[in-house]
Amino acid sequence: MLLSPLQARKLVSHCLQEKYALLAVNADSPAAIYDCLAAAKELDAAIVIQTSLWQLEGISFGADDALRGLAVYYAHINLLANSKEFHQVPVVLHTDHIRGPRTREILTEAIKGYAFQVDDMLVRLSPTTVSLDASKLTAEQNIEMLCSLIEAAESVGRPLTLEMEAGLDVGLTTPEEIESLIMGVECRHSGYVALFAPGLGNRHGFSKEGYPGFRPENISSTASLLERLTGRKIGIVLHGSSGLSEEQIREAVAHGLTKLNWSTDGLILRSSAAQEYYRSRQDQLVPGHAEFKVSAMDNGVGRFVSRRFVPKIKDLIELLEGAGRAGSFMAAL
Repeated sequence: MLLSPLQARKLVSHCLQEKYALLAVNADSPAAIYDCLAAAKELDAAIVIQTSLWQLEGISFGADDALRGLAVYYAHINLLANSKEFHQVPVVLHTDHIRGPRTREILTEAIKGYAFQVDDMLVRLSPTTVSLDASKLTAEQNIEMLCSLIEAAESVGRPLTLEMEAGLDVGLTTPEEIESLIMGVECRHSGYVALFAPGLGNRHGFSKEGYPGFRPENISSTASLLERLTGRKIGIVLHGSSGLSEEQIREAVAHGLTKLNWSTDGLILRSSAAQEYYRSRQDQLVPGHAEFKVSAMDNGVGRFVSRRFVPKIKDLIELLEGAGRAGSFMAAL
């Protein structure tokens, strides 16, 4: 079931109450989306599917047109998540790493909802939760951009749930920086930010040396600060998990982590599996071979990759203590 923005806030509260974290996967293709939902279903877990600008402009979705990519991505995940097969899986569709000169335009369109004509009805689809890539923005620009998105949602009467990103690629976000960012939005538009992604000593991308500056206790201290400032619990998000050990992730969950973003390792896994598939079937990929069509069609490589990818997604969900949580959350909706 594709959750609404307000249902997403309830899911964050459920995570905080039950002490588990959501796995958020940047799904690069329709096949990756399906694999994520299949893994979550097997474990009775919620899942976050994230799309960044490069997915929206990718050949599988928008083919260089981000707004068209939004429509295709929304329609695809809406169809799958609300199907009989996955109706009991709580699914969050999240915008991640939207950046550049069109950020405001793309996210405003996303929030207002992309219009689909279904028979004689107009249907608008929009993401469950929204964030933007603040890595190239000043604190003031970050605050202003989020406030403008809130105002866009209010202007059309649509709900909105935000994830706010700090300067998380430059080390630890200080308490002073956290207060300035959250209160810059909160003083103008209270209640919209449900998730906060501070710098925790890690960074986006892959780190061969790991993250020696990562301190899980900064998660709980940041959560406490945010609650003190806003009067409500706000979930903490870990961007840049590639390079963290399983023990570091376990400790992060123990300290109150709410959402773990996962992208780079997933891209490595899927591309490596596809490389292995084509290499092992090189002799079959010749017109006239008896197995040519079976080996050459997308279904062949897709299922091969899936057999590698789904178990990894399941491992991560279990590492985050997310298995077996969907039923109780859905029952409480």
